[in-house]
Amino acid sequence: MSQPRWLALAWGDLGVAETPGAVHTARIVRFYADVGHAEIKADETAWCAAFLGSCLERAGLASTRSLMARSYLTWGQPHVEFRPGAVAVLSRTADPALGHVGFLVGETADSLILLGGNQRDSVSVAAYPRARLLGLRWPSPVIPEAEASAEAIRDLPADPGFARALAHVLQMEGGWTDDPYDPGGPTNFGITLATYARDKGADLTADSMAVLKAELRSIPRATVRRIYRQRYWRPAACPQLPAALAFFHFDAAVNQGVTGAARLLQEAVGAEVDGEIGPETLGKAAARPLAQTLPLYAEARRRHYRSLSTFWRFGKGWLARVDRTLSAARAIAQAPPSPSQQQEPPAMTDTTHQPPAAPDSKWWGQSMTIWGVILTGLSTVLPAVGPLIGLDITAELIRQLGDQIVVLVQAIGGLIGTILTIWGRARATTALERKQLTMNL
Repeated sequence: MSQPRWLALAWGDLGVAETPGAVHTARIVRFYADVGHAEIKADETAWCAAFLGSCLERAGLASTRSLMARSYLTWGQPHVEFRPGAVAVLSRTADPALGHVGFLVGETADSLILLGGNQRDSVSVAAYPRARLLGLRWPSPVIPEAEASAEAIRDLPADPGFARALAHVLQMEGGWTDDPYDPGGPTNFGITLATYARDKGADLTADSMAVLKAELRSIPRATVRRIYRQRYWRPAACPQLPAALAFFHFDAAVNQGVTGAARLLQEAVGAEVDGEIGPETLGKAAARPLAQTLPLYAEARRRHYRSLSTFWRFGKGWLARVDRTLSAARAIAQAPPSPSQQQEPPAMTDTTHQPPAAPDSKWWGQSMTIWGVILTGLSTVLPAVGPLIGLDITAELIRQLGDQIVVLVQAIGGLIGTILTIWGRARATTALERKQLTMNL
């Protein structure tokens, strides 16, 4: 049975082991660098995920670039059956944050056989109980290089945020450079020779360097786009960040490394600085106002640049890059929503045959309708409820006016009130407006 390229590379490292004492195995240290953790120089740091990621990267696949085994639970696509080379993620103790990861190479009724790193402090083959299996993963389908034309690789799905951020990065990076002081070495469109070699799954040696440099000088734009999306945009968690912050963070990930940028972002948002963008970092990035986060992130980048030994040569350009990226990110943050995000305007109404618009409103005291209602109430209701509020109609008054006179007055008052109500309603052309009325008694 044929085996995938990443598994063949893993077999090639069989037997690599930690060196006891203060000396560290260079090959293991290289695994860390392959997945973006060049700052780690000791082989005691848990390295099962570094080894697996290194094999994937050297085979031309994007790893999670994380040193956490469980990060591979969301990598690639789920896989349920035995297949040599599948990525197996296992639990380790009861701690939900711990785990182990390796390549599946065999199985028994009760066990899974894995080829992995940091297994008894070496790259080895070991059996693990099936009960510890958390998930099997397989690489997502990869677009063949022959099909990676501008048409075949254009935003799948459409991602205007990535397109905008990539355009900025390409403008900042420029074209081909081979500065002897640049630790990245030969670079084209911001892609280093080492990154290009890993993407091809080729070993960068003295014999292959000339050919790889020639290929890098003429790298297709579609390949550039794919590399930036697979090795920077997604591993840096840019799709999960607010648009303006994703723009700024992507530029930092390209220029300062995915892990280095993650640390700077965590410093800016007040999250634990561990180089791993998880729920805590994303939550704090979403909660903190961009007006605070962006300048803090920019200042963190400036401090990092100033700490580098090559700042004397590249510092001016680095600081200018931060300023330009910050300005563009702020513009994105302040931009109004796109038309698709705005509410639709109210439906237009044909006003061709509508009467002229009336004044907006008038004081209620100007309404004949209101006064009509008031008079009606005074003449019909007050005699009945007046005694309850201290307005008594005396017996002497009743004797003087007589029952008929009282009824007549009430009837006339009611008639007048009704007439005023009808008249006022017929004349009303404007809406009523509340207005404060003060009466001094």
